[in-house]
Amino acid sequence: MFERPKSGEKAILVCLDIDTKPDPEQLTEFNDLAISAGAQPVDIVTGSRRIPDPRLFIGRGKAEEIKLLLESGGAELVIFNHPLSPSQERNLEREFKCRVVDRTGLILDIFAQRARSFEGKLQVELAQLRHLSTRLVRGWTHLERQKGGIGLRGPGETQLETDRRLLNNRIAQIKRRLEKVESQRNQGRRARGKAEVPTVSLVGYTNAGKSTLFNCLTESSVYAADQLFATLDPTLRRVELNDGRHMVLADTVGFISELPHELVAAFKSTLQETAEASLLLHVIDAHSPQRAVCVAEVNRVLQQLNAHELPQIEVFNKIDLIEGAEPRIERDDDGRPLRIWLSAARGDGIEQLLGLLKEFFGQERVHKVVQLAPADGRLRARLFQVGNILSEQPTDVGGWRIEVELSRKSYQQLINQEPELLGRMVA
Repeated sequence: MFERPKSGEKAILVCLDIDTKPDPEQLTEFNDLAISAGAQPVDIVTGSRRIPDPRLFIGRGKAEEIKLLLESGGAELVIFNHPLSPSQERNLEREFKCRVVDRTGLILDIFAQRARSFEGKLQVELAQLRHLSTRLVRGWTHLERQKGGIGLRGPGETQLETDRRLLNNRIAQIKRRLEKVESQRNQGRRARGKAEVPTVSLVGYTNAGKSTLFNCLTESSVYAADQLFATLDPTLRRVELNDGRHMVLADTVGFISELPHELVAAFKSTLQETAEASLLLHVIDAHSPQRAVCVAEVNRVLQQLNAHELPQIEVFNKIDLIEGAEPRIERDDDGRPLRIWLSAARGDGIEQLLGLLKEFFGQERVHKVVQLAPADGRLRARLFQVGNILSEQPTDVGGWRIEVELSRKSYQQLINQEPELLGRMVA
């Protein structure tokens, strides 16, 4: 669309503490993000400010320090661990004479590399275009010298308007395509709801081990790696609960602190699987010293999605990295499960987790024994239609003794439609 500054992979990382204390874990995460995007950090510039500078975000002294590092280290890219305004990004590029990327642009670049499905690529492109639309003028700063003269009047502005129109047209086109995908997803959710198949969504901070746990529970081979944002495309699989029932397990994109608003908006249809789940399994890296911060950040994003009030079980993963840790289940005073400790990599605690899922969904089930007469064939057919038949035995008079299990909602609907069934129930 327009020619951007050429950039290399060698990068200088800039991470300031804005009115906070230094956090080594935040610096480590930022370094991992840069490496995940393909950058080779050659220097890390740190510092602290009470408030960001409105023009450069950093102070004049830090700007001079970075310019010296660019000259001596051969880096051609500066990455900030902070969201920058379009004017700050533009001013920094003029100052450094190289490309500047903020935290939002860095995360969007990682997402662009990792997206594999048609939907995922569309979502990432939409987020990138929304981010780019506020920074479009940056590509035409080379035309600022052309103030006037024959043949030189207004080409920059005209080209900029053309690019904006093309950008808006492409955004509208992607939105239409994503609406079709979202319609298909909604149709699938409605079908699962009609069949009363519960959905369990894996949520958690990036690199907490969601995909590894997903593979353990579903015996799948979804890509899992020890890197940030290994999973972007949502995956749904059926899981048997060993009692004749099943559920659908959804693996979703990981969250991260300061997750760009453009991504939350673009991944709306994907994250809708989380917002409409029957249960959330909040996967937490038990070995991480920052786990409390990560938990708080995930809960903040869930609140953005209006999913914070859904039933949630915390899954403390990676106990194989904690000396002496064993799989265990923690419950509240009423016996309800709060969290489970396990290792998805080794498979320790997986059976206990499946038992918890069976227990959770069993609480919403009604178990009945019905004695039917030979003339009750229609009622027998209704039981087979709406319930899970556990056993059926013929009676001496030619009827049936049926043991059935069904959801509480289906049970209430069945009794309302077939009130005579109440007189046939023996247990």
